[in-house]
Amino acid sequence: MAKVAFIGLGVMGYPMAGHLVAAGHQVRVYNRTQSKAQQWVSEHGGELGLTPAEAAGDAELVMLCVGNDDDLRSVVLGPDGALAGMAAGSVLVDHTTASADVARELAAVADKQQVAFLDAPVSGGQAGAENGVLTIMVGGEQAAFDRSAPVMDAYARSAVRLGPVGSGQLCKMVNQICIAGVVQGLAEGLHFAQQAGLDGEAVVDVISKGAAQSWQMENRSHTMLKGEYDFGFAVDWMRKDLDIALSEARRNGSQLPLTALVDQFYAEVQNMGGQRWDTSSLMARLTRSDKA
Repeated sequence: MAKVAFIGLGVMGYPMAGHLVAAGHQVRVYNRTQSKAQQWVSEHGGELGLTPAEAAGDAELVMLCVGNDDDLRSVVLGPDGALAGMAAGSVLVDHTTASADVARELAAVADKQQVAFLDAPVSGGQAGAENGVLTIMVGGEQAAFDRSAPVMDAYARSAVRLGPVGSGQLCKMVNQICIAGVVQGLAEGLHFAQQAGLDGEAVVDVISKGAAQSWQMENRSHTMLKGEYDFGFAVDWMRKDLDIALSEARRNGSQLPLTALVDQFYAEVQNMGGQRWDTSSLMARLTRSDKA
């Protein structure tokens, strides 16, 4: 069992930190909104840190799950940041979906303190976090991964090291690129079925047993057909992730025309008031067109 700090108790971090306690680890938490951290402690036990540095004090591993690059810098760097409280030989594990650049930046700072750094973004959404079955894509040194993987097992179905620091974030970009295309294809297929007068549920039942099957089809098609988008991974977050991927593509010369197009479709959904709708709400812009 390990001494672990968990920084960031949002819709993902809150249940992830809870799984660590359930697995028997000693956990100290920090959250920018302190009342949320107090609620977590009252529910799960553990300890509360008033700053990231205090939360990270004497921890063998410090887990982060915040919003973006700037949020990461704010909780890691500075006199109250996590690194200020971390001892040499400890490991900083970042579960935020952020840029590969900020991963390399923070890894360089951590290395000066003899702290190992892993960029370890997750996939599986809120349900995956709550059920402890996230997929984790990891970049960093093998030794740090080997130390951290048994702890991450508390909330992961799979954790795979893909290479040096930055590799986890690059893999997460691939994940989001693929999801964007699959969700758009599914939305168009379901829209077509409805316009053709077919029973959408029956269509999904048939084609989900063939080559068209996907996680999105299995988990989102039924609610898409009902026009329900009030759960899961929000459009605002997906646009943040796609912006990271598109920026990286401009740097490495990748051609991402479909991703760029779907990003603009998500912008339309935002303009419809769907900023916090689930990413499957690409269907909403098609059904809106039916009624226009």
